[in-house]
Amino acid sequence: MAEDAIEAGAAPATLADQLATIPGVLSVTVENGEVVAHARADAILTIVTTLRDDPRFAFEQLIDLCGVDWPERAERFDVVYNLLSVSLNQRVRVIVTTDETTPVASVHGVWPVATWWEREAWDLFGIAFSGQPDLRRILTDYGFEGHPLRKDFPLTGYVEVRYDEDRKQVVYEPVRLTQDFRSFDFLSPWEAITTLPGDEKAQAARKEGKP
Repeated sequence: MAEDAIEAGAAPATLADQLATIPGVLSVTVENGEVVAHARADAILTIVTTLRDDPRFAFEQLIDLCGVDWPERAERFDVVYNLLSVSLNQRVRVIVTTDETTPVASVHGVWPVATWWEREAWDLFGIAFSGQPDLRRILTDYGFEGHPLRKDFPLTGYVEVRYDEDRKQVVYEPVRLTQDFRSFDFLSPWEAITTLPGDEKAQAARKEGKP
């Protein structure tokens, strides 16, 4: 029975045609053998519920939910849902777009594990999810400023954290680069030494073409 279920998965092209019939799906393509569906953000709850419950799809698992930042776009964020059907041995990637202020409906009611991924997307990108009861940081500290996976986030951040021995507490301070810019060469010690100590006269003679 298990082997029969695994063989029951639709071919990517067939799955793409089936996905295109779901209301709210804007386009479906097959990229490197993987089915990718672009959808309206305001229809995401209806779409993922259909993908979970319709026996043609049976996507029981949300494998991952992540963000992608395209700062040059008005809707700068892609929200990407990677789904797996264990029973039908098929996968799909659903993508919706949003901006910095418009929340996307949480799918934690469809897949409870989404809470972890939505918290991560909020923490690292600042993507908001409406209806998410636990939208708080998960990887950075509670006092962290900004969202570090945005393309316009500075490489050094905004603040740095250290333990102050005098105050006996963790303190937040503006970033201070304690090491000035330096020029480094990557030659080995042997390659860097062109004249050995005591050999200066011989080296000068060789430059002049003398034996």
